[in-house]
Amino acid sequence: MIEVFLSLHKLNLFCGPVYGQLVKLGLELFNQSLIMKHNFRGILIPLLISLMGLTGNLTAQTRFLTSRNAYLGQTPPTDTPKKFAPGLLAGKGEFSANRTAISNDGTEIYYCTNTTWKNIKDLKVKYFRYDGKKWTGPTILNNELGETSLSPDNNTLYFCSDKAANIVYQSKRTPTGWSAPTEYTERNYVIYDFMPTASGRKYLASNGTWGTPNDINAWRFSVMPAAEQDTTIQSLGYPLNSSGFNGDFFVAMDESYMIISTNETPNFECELYISFHKKDNTWTTPKSLGSLINDGLAHRYGQYVSPDGKYLFYTRATSEADCAIYWVRFDDLLRKLIPADL
Repeated sequence: MIEVFLSLHKLNLFCGPVYGQLVKLGLELFNQSLIMKHNFRGILIPLLISLMGLTGNLTAQTRFLTSRNAYLGQTPPTDTPKKFAPGLLAGKGEFSANRTAISNDGTEIYYCTNTTWKNIKDLKVKYFRYDGKKWTGPTILNNELGETSLSPDNNTLYFCSDKAANIVYQSKRTPTGWSAPTEYTERNYVIYDFMPTASGRKYLASNGTWGTPNDINAWRFSVMPAAEQDTTIQSLGYPLNSSGFNGDFFVAMDESYMIISTNETPNFECELYISFHKKDNTWTTPKSLGSLINDGLAHRYGQYVSPDGKYLFYTRATSEADCAIYWVRFDDLLRKLIPADL
């Protein structure tokens, strides 16, 4: 029995927090059976059968993400970034931008398009969906919202908007698609680039309690507690945050690392760096993702790592004319950047 649960523990991280809780419950029950010398076979065996069934579903998901149909059937990138799905994402007069979000099984891809950086009048969230035989889309999901992120269970989509910078909106999955966006939470501080994690904690960039909303140089990478009724906010401090604007980021679902936009110029050109979460709940000094990604002066934002951990997506632009979503192989780079003493 010990060997069975150990093997279950070694499944991919993107299998999800619900699965992790089931495994934890199984281990706790098994430990109780050893300590109390009771026979928990009536509990453990059905639980094990359920876990094995879930494992089969997750294996099917993994197979799709490694199939030629994954990622809109695009040829995967190497360690040199390239545009993602050129000609497919944006319509005439539009450019693709902002954060990408991909379902855990890889069959849904969400992103944004706009016609200008000056306003959100034409900003749209769009998506592609794989129906088992082919990709369908792009389909417009909503307007004037952005900074899309999926909940850990993939049943909620979150959005932010420049129209109300202190509000997060949500859409709920329904049998026929997604509900219309409604208000999820409103705070007395800016909420930018909102991202939920498996622990329930929510990450964001904000002026918090330490700066005014209009002073973007006071914005810091921050975290909100898991409890919905808790309205406090905590800056993640230095060295993750630097002087000046701290806004765009990605946080891993298990909170093990963050990819941040940093070295911001007055015009918001920036570079992508990575920082790792330490056991004492602080963060390592951010490291550059390298010259292939930080290849000269450009805006880099909307960073997102695919659910299989293989690819980094981000928006790159020197102007509206060349604004586009890029992707690059990331798992090998991540392994090289993890500190040996972490």
